[in-house]
Amino acid sequence: MKGLRVCILTASDSGARGEREDLSGSKIREIVEAAGATVIHHVIVCDDTELIARELRDMADNRGADLIFTTGGTGLGPRDNTPEATYQVIEKEVPGIAEAMRWHSLRYTPRAMLSRATAGVRGKSLIVNMPGSPKAVEECLQLIMPALPHAVAVLRGEVQNCAADRETPGT
Repeated sequence: MKGLRVCILTASDSGARGEREDLSGSKIREIVEAAGATVIHHVIVCDDTELIARELRDMADNRGADLIFTTGGTGLGPRDNTPEATYQVIEKEVPGIAEAMRWHSLRYTPRAMLSRATAGVRGKSLIVNMPGSPKAVEECLQLIMPALPHAVAVLRGEVQNCAADRETPGT
């Protein structure tokens, strides 16, 4: 994660009003900075689809983020709009990231199957919807972080994304 530029978006009505501390966004910041990434922007917005989409576009198009992590808004509630906003801005979906996080999280809670999180690419930025709880953020980041530098290198055109090039245990 060294040298990667990261943006964080927390979707929370109460957080945007200052009524709730942003523990999940802070946990993302703590973990990615400890891994050597630089957080270049961190914002808390209300759960409005258009506002979330506008912020994601800005992070990808204007701020030069390699990775954009969202937290919050991926559940079943009427104000959970983060996946819809993400779908509005991505050019390619990367379903394996969200699938892996859901699979991993099922080890801890059956409610993980209710997550509607997604991931995708906009330009040279990878956008990943993270869970809304700090504990789940930590568990999911530990799972996906090893793959993220390679994903960014592929998006930058530095390496090819070839499944045949993967390492084989014991070689």
